[in-house]
Amino acid sequence: MPNPHMRIGAPAAKPKNVKKSLRQLLRYMRSSLPVIIISFVFAIASVVLTINIPNLTGEATDALMSGVIQKSVYKGIENKLGEESLGFECSSMEELANIVALGCGKTKGEVTVKDLMSLAGEDSTTASSVPEKYAESVMNMKLLYEPSLDIDAIVKVLIITLVLMGVSGVLSYVQTFLLAGVAQKISYRLRRDIDLKISKLPLKYYDTTASGEVLSYLTNDVDNISTSLNQSLAQLVTSVTTLVGVAVMMFSISWILTLIALVIMPLSFALVMLVVKFSQKYFVGQQKTLGEVNADIEEMYGAHTVVQLFNAQDDTKKEFGKLNARLATATRKSQFLSGLMQPCMQFIGNLSYVAVSVVGGVLVAGGSLGVGNIQAFIQYVRQFNQPVAQFGSIMNTLQLTIASAERVFGFIYAEEEAETGVGEPENAKGVVDFKNVKFGYSPDKIIVKDFSSHIEAGSKVAIVGPTGAGKTTMVKLLMRFYDLNGGAICLDGKDVAEYSRDGMRKEFGMVLQDTWLYSGTIRDNIRYGKLDATDEEVERAAKIACADHFIRTLEGGYDFVINEEADNISQGQKQLLTIARAVIADPKVLILDEATSSVDTRTELLIQKAMNRLMEGRTSFVIAHRLSTIKDADKILVMVGGDIVEQGTHDELMKIDDGFYRKLYNAQFA
Repeated sequence: MPNPHMRIGAPAAKPKNVKKSLRQLLRYMRSSLPVIIISFVFAIASVVLTINIPNLTGEATDALMSGVIQKSVYKGIENKLGEESLGFECSSMEELANIVALGCGKTKGEVTVKDLMSLAGEDSTTASSVPEKYAESVMNMKLLYEPSLDIDAIVKVLIITLVLMGVSGVLSYVQTFLLAGVAQKISYRLRRDIDLKISKLPLKYYDTTASGEVLSYLTNDVDNISTSLNQSLAQLVTSVTTLVGVAVMMFSISWILTLIALVIMPLSFALVMLVVKFSQKYFVGQQKTLGEVNADIEEMYGAHTVVQLFNAQDDTKKEFGKLNARLATATRKSQFLSGLMQPCMQFIGNLSYVAVSVVGGVLVAGGSLGVGNIQAFIQYVRQFNQPVAQFGSIMNTLQLTIASAERVFGFIYAEEEAETGVGEPENAKGVVDFKNVKFGYSPDKIIVKDFSSHIEAGSKVAIVGPTGAGKTTMVKLLMRFYDLNGGAICLDGKDVAEYSRDGMRKEFGMVLQDTWLYSGTIRDNIRYGKLDATDEEVERAAKIACADHFIRTLEGGYDFVINEEADNISQGQKQLLTIARAVIADPKVLILDEATSSVDTRTELLIQKAMNRLMEGRTSFVIAHRLSTIKDADKILVMVGGDIVEQGTHDELMKIDDGFYRKLYNAQFA
């Protein structure tokens, strides 16, 4: 059921420290810095090559226009032969060339339109209505030969353009390939560190964090970071390079048109920052709520039988509907605001495009620019507007990335269990001392107030008491799942806090009333207690735990595969397997927390016999509500409200008039 400490439904906040999250992300990217730099160089080279393409196509257009205008001028001169406007009387271009040649002292094949205009008394710097851009090529045109289009020059330009496009595409592919490798490497490291972190966090962290939240870190948040590194990082570099390169090319064509195009920059960036300001909180809320939805789905899926048993389907649907509605609202608002950016940027870009087209047309008509220049400039305007618009998309993605990075690094850098000791017990005997133990799950709510007891090696100790008395809490403290608020727990006279947790826990075996099995064979689940155990050791442990018989009745026997929910075997069978797992670990101290609560009476008796054999020479702690199972314990600790109120053997405790244990025992067998 939902954990009361979980803050599901808490309002989303903006990232607490954007700079810190970015620094942490850059730290993860440090080892891949050489590859990132190389990919950036390739991206810049690809953009530089691409930037030259409009200029080249403009040159091809100018070459084509120059040829067309030359032919037009040539035909115009032919049509005017014999008219007084030329000042010469002749009937063909050959006669005209002879006349001009005689007047200029040149051969017939050398004379140009410039010679004709000079001889005719016209201004030699222009040719009628020919635009200034093409005037020189017209003036140098030979009169004797009819001009033709310079196909070779046009083809050459087109070939160079295709080569540039091909090389640019190859560079872009290599850059994408390199960044994809970097992104996956960083994603791998993040997932690995999250996985390693899971076992290092104290249990109190999981008391306040839903498992779906952690799953969301591993999936959604890491995927967001990977996507951003793979796409947005390269886009950011190419956008900046494109802006700078295109601006240089635009200035080289016309500074007037460039200034007109640059007018959109402040307006565009102002729009980007405005959208970012309003959309950031919704992106953070989207990721947070997505984690809550995952947590709810995981929790309800794991408890679907309980939900159906109590007919709580409608309630769970309503709860999920609320979370889903919040996710939809946050996503809709964030996507709406980010979606506004593209059409707004296009509108601003189109205003610039229209202004450039109008002014450019005036400049072409005035003869200061050629058609090819305008064609190239308009393409540059499009290229210039594209990265400006991309900045909006990149900023949206970076917002999501920062939100995801903060969540991921908040988990990775969460406070770990403080390791207070080193090493492990050597030749442990199993003497356990509880010395004035004080503990509470929160400092202001102390559960165990003053727990003291001495346990001899090889003793069987039973801990009994009403629900909530602190029985399970004591064994969790013994395993150092939680640190004490006061006092000490000693193993063989040495405080367990002086050992490392891993080293100390090697001497303990634990079977909880809540069984845990993973998807895999029965053999592998038992071997989990000792990973290098042989098949013979696995089967021997199963026999001691009275599990061998039922295992052999299953299809495949020890190779029977337990499914993900472990619901293809009974609860009692699962308990037997967890006991077998503890058996194979061969611990010095054995902890059984209601280990026989899910088995039938006959199996319970068999397990008791097996446990008696197993517990010989080992210190054992047994928590049981069935007092009949612990009558033979060497010591019984009776706990009420976190403190020991009685301790002794069964017979000793039964002799206490009006004793709590006696009342508890008589209540069970009344």
